[in-house]
Amino acid sequence: MVKSWVSAIENLIFIEISAAGKATNVSINLNAPEHKHAALKSGKVNDVFWLTRAFTDSVDIPTEVSVALRAFNYKDSTVLLQPGKKIIVALAIESKFKTEEPLNAVLKQVNKLNEKSATTFIKKHNDWWELYWSKSSISVDNPVLMKAYYQGLYTMAACSRDPKFPPGIFGWTTSDNPAWNGDYHLNYNFQAPFYGLYAANRLVQGEPHDAPLLDFMPRGEWYAKNVNHTRGILYPVGIGPMGIEVTRDFPVGGYQKEGDIQEGGLFYGQRSNAAYGLLNMAQQWRCTYDEKYGKKIYPYALAVVNFWEDYLKFEEGRYVIYGDAIHEGSGEDKNPILSLGLVRNAFDLILDLSTTLKLDEDRQEKWRDMLSKLSDFPVQERSNKKVFRYTEKGVDWWPDNGLGIQHIYPSNAINLDSKAELLNVARNTIDEMKRWQDMNTSSSFFMAAIRVGYDSSVIVNELHKYALHTYPNGFQFNNPHGIENSCTVANALNEMLCMSAGNVIRLFNGFSKEQHAGFKNIRAWGGFLVSASLKNEMVTDVKIISEKGRICTLVNPWPGKKVLLIRNGKKSEVISGSRISFKTATNETIGIQCN
Repeated sequence: MVKSWVSAIENLIFIEISAAGKATNVSINLNAPEHKHAALKSGKVNDVFWLTRAFTDSVDIPTEVSVALRAFNYKDSTVLLQPGKKIIVALAIESKFKTEEPLNAVLKQVNKLNEKSATTFIKKHNDWWELYWSKSSISVDNPVLMKAYYQGLYTMAACSRDPKFPPGIFGWTTSDNPAWNGDYHLNYNFQAPFYGLYAANRLVQGEPHDAPLLDFMPRGEWYAKNVNHTRGILYPVGIGPMGIEVTRDFPVGGYQKEGDIQEGGLFYGQRSNAAYGLLNMAQQWRCTYDEKYGKKIYPYALAVVNFWEDYLKFEEGRYVIYGDAIHEGSGEDKNPILSLGLVRNAFDLILDLSTTLKLDEDRQEKWRDMLSKLSDFPVQERSNKKVFRYTEKGVDWWPDNGLGIQHIYPSNAINLDSKAELLNVARNTIDEMKRWQDMNTSSSFFMAAIRVGYDSSVIVNELHKYALHTYPNGFQFNNPHGIENSCTVANALNEMLCMSAGNVIRLFNGFSKEQHAGFKNIRAWGGFLVSASLKNEMVTDVKIISEKGRICTLVNPWPGKKVLLIRNGKKSEVISGSRISFKTATNETIGIQCN
């Protein structure tokens, strides 16, 4: 029997091997895959096996990883393990990115361990996970969705820890030749696993997302200047960590064609990748209003806005996007609906950052003017219904991809406070697409449906089927995109339990009153942590923690009833109305009751 676990606090792996029933021969060694470009060394010092694997030739940044293995109560290379006995094996791993001499580091680390170390580290390991799970929680009457919810959060906890190296498309699974080079694919694949982390209050797991985007800014500025002759930043389709560009100088042929590569960069005609990188930054900002974080992302947000200030064309009273492919290689599209959503998000965010941080306030008038005059979302008729068109001129529809709804989510350009006609077109589009099981955009399709008030019973039913359509590790069947759908269910459930887009909190908006549900500390726009329960057709136990002291707006959970606020345990004012707004103080806890 073999039991293994990876420490949550150190780069350590522990493996416990025991024999059940009869004696078993066990041999332990350490090896790594051969590769013609890899420098592979291995050896043994006393009872410790070690190896190093490095790539140093013809690379942008030399890499090296070292591993040391030690087995306790076991000295020989093979042993006859008797029933009732066990062997504990410890492995230490480190890279040159963390220490100049990783081999010395792992040898030192593993030599400090002993048989009691596993007990010590498992306690610290369990403490870390207990804290992680306490950040927020939900409960719904659907075990399939509950499993998918927590499995997705587990996936991101397991692979998104290092603030400089976020997970690539395949998370913790990799090889020397992964599909798409295992890159950070910037036209949604890289961003999608992070969508659900902010509402779930897993900010530490969301933090690594930003590093490669910020590190690539110098190269993005070069591309903006040399490809489009603008200020700001222009990003290709795929990048790596630490400013590396993994898609540069791709050969033309196969999927790549003439025009997809410009100045050596693989763009597929898209101008939206840098703006897409702003979506999760915007979500973390809106859910925290952490000024330190705002200052960190401000240069990136400003660079995105600078690009679009120069790139947009003002014609006949509106700003127009030309020459921006909505799909990879779809051509010289005019006003792609996704980019229209992304640009709205960028200008809305920069205005919020500028106001809060008191930066570039003299530019706000220009930004507001551009935001107010952006072209409307293009529409068309399909199946005798008015639906969104993928572009104003160019691609009208796509049969197997949901980019035509990504202006709704994750771009946040449409929510339940949008105009009725716009919401009707949005619901028609969801109904026409039905991209619940989509190779690319299920991660945004469910959220878009929730955001515009599509039939909640359909959403829950489709989400249930989606959660069953997985391998044991939670990855979607027949989907080659790794971890991108890991938090699709978590994101959707959080949104149905506590929607806050547009700084308006709506409780249990996606649940019928007959269901039982509850949640604690879902993070809402405005820097609020929200908790509530739904039981016996009544919303109860509503609590809001205000981290930043901003005004809180809440759709009255008890239509037609007055609402009592309880501030830090003391009864306070009574408010009435279908939508209530009230001031809060920093770190104030507010209970909300039907009066």
